[in-house]
Amino acid sequence: MGLTEKSFRNGEIIIKEGDAGKSFFRLLEGKAGVYADYGKNDPMKIAVLEEGEYFGEMAIIEEYPRSATVVAVGNVKVVEIPGDDLKAYFKKNPDQIIELMQHLGKRISSMTKDYNDAKALLKELRESDSGKKNKSLFAKIKKHIDIYQSNKTKLTEPSAEALREKFAELKDEGTGKNESFRKGVVIYREGDLGKCMYILHSGKVGMYNNFRSKEDEVLLYELQAVSFFGEMGMVSDDTREATAVSESNDTYVEVIYPYDLEDMFKTCPAKVDLILSHLSFNLRKLTIDFLKVCKEITESYGDK
Repeated sequence: MGLTEKSFRNGEIIIKEGDAGKSFFRLLEGKAGVYADYGKNDPMKIAVLEEGEYFGEMAIIEEYPRSATVVAVGNVKVVEIPGDDLKAYFKKNPDQIIELMQHLGKRISSMTKDYNDAKALLKELRESDSGKKNKSLFAKIKKHIDIYQSNKTKLTEPSAEALREKFAELKDEGTGKNESFRKGVVIYREGDLGKCMYILHSGKVGMYNNFRSKEDEVLLYELQAVSFFGEMGMVSDDTREATAVSESNDTYVEVIYPYDLEDMFKTCPAKVDLILSHLSFNLRKLTIDFLKVCKEITESYGDK
C-alpha cells in the first residue's frame, strides 16, 4: 500500500484549490488552515483542521477538483493516501471507515448551520423595509458577500445521475439487519437520537415534519428504492430532523450500525463506497444551496 508520511513547514501549501485530486490526507501532527482564493488579495479562511482530521477526500470520492487550498500552520505531519489505495487503507485500518464518515458528517452539520443562518438572514432582509440600510445587518451581509465572492466559480451541481447509477449497481449482500414495515408504521421519529442508518431496498418511505399533527404536518419528500436515509444519526450526534414513515406494505430496509461497517467492508466494499459517495454528494449539494443563498444576498443587498 502506497501510504506516505509527509512533513510541511509553516505556510507551506499541502493541497491547492483547483488541482485534480488523486489522493487524500489525514493530519497526524499540527494544524492546517483551509482557504478559498489563497494567494489572491483577499483570501478567505474557511476552517482550521486539527490532528486526526481528514482533508481532500471529496476529490477522491466524487472525482472533483480540489475545492480549497490547505496550508500548514506551524510544523505539520500528514499521511497521504492515494485514491487507488483507499480499499487497502480501510482493510488495514477498518476503524477509519466510521472515522471518515463521521468527518463528513461533521462537515454536513456545520454546513447545515451556515445554510440555515444564510436563509434566516435573507428572510430578515426581505421582511425589513430598512433591511438594505440597517447597519446592524451590515456585518452579516458582508460575511455572505465575501463567501459568495470567494466561491462563485464553484457553483457546479454534483452529479445526481452518477449517484443513482451507483445505487442501481448495488447488490444486497445481507450485511446489515433486515426489517420490514407495513404502511403507516413509523421507522423513527423527529427529534430522536439515532445511531444507525438505513438502506431502503423496496417500498416507499415518507419523510415528515410534525407527523400526525393535523395542522402542521408536512411531507418533505418520498424515498424510493434503492436509497439511503437516516445516515446523519450514525455519523453525528444530531437528532433526527424528520419522522420516517413506511408508505407501502412492502417496505423492506436494511439497518446499519457503526459496528457493522467492518464486516460490511469485508463482504461488500461497494456498499461502504456508496455510503461515502452519498455523504459526499449531500455535502456538495448543501454547499451549492448555501452559495445560491449567498449569491442572492450579494446581488440584492451587496451594493446597498
